[in-house]
Amino acid sequence: MKKIVITKILFLLSLCIYAQQEPQYTQYMYNPILVNPAYAGSKGHTSVYGLYRAQWVGLEGAPQTINFSMNKPINASKLGYGVSVINDRIGPSDEAQIAIDLSYSLFFGNDYRLAFGIKTTANLLNIDYNRLNQYNPGEVVLQNNISNRFSPNIGAGLFLYNKKGYFGVSTPMLLDTKKYDDIANTDVNQRYHLYFMGGKIFDLGSNIKFKPAFISKIVSGSPVQVDLSTNFLINEKFTLGAAYRWSASLSAMAGFQINDKLFIGYGYDRETTKLSGFNSGSHEIFMQFELFENFCNCETPRFF
Repeated sequence: MKKIVITKILFLLSLCIYAQQEPQYTQYMYNPILVNPAYAGSKGHTSVYGLYRAQWVGLEGAPQTINFSMNKPINASKLGYGVSVINDRIGPSDEAQIAIDLSYSLFFGNDYRLAFGIKTTANLLNIDYNRLNQYNPGEVVLQNNISNRFSPNIGAGLFLYNKKGYFGVSTPMLLDTKKYDDIANTDVNQRYHLYFMGGKIFDLGSNIKFKPAFISKIVSGSPVQVDLSTNFLINEKFTLGAAYRWSASLSAMAGFQINDKLFIGYGYDRETTKLSGFNSGSHEIFMQFELFENFCNCETPRFF
């Protein structure tokens, strides 16, 4: 019975952590629309992105994330829009999210643009307690699975950019939603996250471009999370880079521009915390497809 009680406590604590933390990505710089709606349409053409992330491989119930997104400008206007679908699984919980983004851009000198964006999301939460390992399989420990619990939300963002760099601030979910857990008889709060991001491109020669970038996430009641990354683009084809998530992990990244339209990439994270002894790291693969319209005069490949 003591083991069962401890298991329940640990599980409920993990639910709280999960509810307050949105999915994290190592290669965030290639698809900022996931956290900043103002990015929609900023490339000047249709951009399609897909990603799969397996976090903490080897740890039972570790997070797995799949996302797919598309964004493009609206012809002959200052507007852009995007659609994203995300599925995030951790332990017995499975959450799906559909988001629609809309942006409006202002044009300034030196090719600078300032975009304002809004995001609307619909979330469906499922929790199957039967996935939990029980010490006494014949004893009912947890009941009342959660099925398709719906919660809407809204978000907003700013994105300042030109051909050589960008800076953004956003909060994908402005509302603090409560997901009632009738087993624990308490509320699990999903708090809003505030993101800051930025990056700059430096030409180191005719065949090498260097891009340092960062993203910072602030959540009430949790430590500030900061990701620092460096990427090198070689011969407009190969990308090599590294990243550091403050007091959490080290990462290596690589990518290849197959042609003007298709880019694929891979990232590997290794924990620097005590958790490293319980998993073999995190893996992240993605693809990015660019569809250039006839009216688009765009640089390719673009670094963000």
